[in-house]
Amino acid sequence: MKLETIAIHAGNQLDETTKAVIQPITLSTTFERGEDGNYPGGFIYTRSANPNRTSLENVLAQLEGGADATAFSSGSAAAAAVFQSLAPGSHIIAPDDMYHGLRNLINQVYRGILEITYINLSDIVLLKSAIRSNTKLIWIETPSNPLLKISDIQAIASISKENNITVCCDNTFATPVFQNPLRLGADLVMHSSTKYLGGHSDVMGGALITREKNLLWERVRQIQGLAGAVPAPFDCYLTVRGIKTLPYRMRGHAENARKLANFLNSHPKVENVFYPGLATHSGYETAKKQMKDFGGMLSFLVKGDAKKALKIANATQFFTQATSLGGVESLIEHRASVEGPDTKTPQNLLRISVGLENIEDLILDIDQALSL
Repeated sequence: MKLETIAIHAGNQLDETTKAVIQPITLSTTFERGEDGNYPGGFIYTRSANPNRTSLENVLAQLEGGADATAFSSGSAAAAAVFQSLAPGSHIIAPDDMYHGLRNLINQVYRGILEITYINLSDIVLLKSAIRSNTKLIWIETPSNPLLKISDIQAIASISKENNITVCCDNTFATPVFQNPLRLGADLVMHSSTKYLGGHSDVMGGALITREKNLLWERVRQIQGLAGAVPAPFDCYLTVRGIKTLPYRMRGHAENARKLANFLNSHPKVENVFYPGLATHSGYETAKKQMKDFGGMLSFLVKGDAKKALKIANATQFFTQATSLGGVESLIEHRASVEGPDTKTPQNLLRISVGLENIEDLILDIDQALSL
């Protein structure tokens, strides 16, 4: 099946009882055992598995070209399962601009349990020098949040293979529509399905997809069931519904983002634009090599300080000033004020999740806000 067909059919099971075309939501938390004590329907208890979650995991695995997938209640829970699968004392290498939520998770929850080094993963020489004897995981985020840095997945995977290190790639920004890290050598792919996969800003979730079912994956599966950070059946249903339109939505997001990035790149009140689809972007050649298109996220630096950036964000009409991304509506946010006092994000940076509104309306809106 091609991508669009997978998105529509791989997460849907025809109901055998009613013949409903769309799979119903199975809310039951428990399932009847047979006379012999086994489970003829294949399900025991909804924390362990649920028909809706099984359908979601099936479509996720097929979209990313993986052997299996696990769904979680949030992207942070999915990432935590990877960190929990590592033995105490393991060393992780992560990007220096790693999403602040996961950075805080590692620094606060796993402090004293795991070792962590943050580096510029765009620098392969630096990566080689950062590897230790106890390095067990390289965490890639490409494009990164919020600076849209690009890391060479294939090059990093090659180095990791030589050193027997697991590579997990956060593919939230690119989605499987534009980037397939498993096919580039990554071992695991992580998603915050709250974002583009759900696509409508109304359901939270996370996911992991594996290239092969190995001992590490068995551990991840075990953590999913034992820790219980799983999505509810209705959450799975909504995410599957969102995925059905994912390939077409992403093309619209990317087209709008490209046009908005080009507009901002030539605006006299904009200092710099971070979008990997611009030929001036430092990671443009790598992005062009490993991505089919450049996604719907961009950031830019206004000419001014944090006060000026916030004024612009507040002056827009069609961009809602809000956290998160990936919905059909456009969002704008001053990231530094969200990330806290330890942020490395420039104070004059605004991040935009470019939605599916008419691009002319979006350009006129951002132009009038910049002109104030």
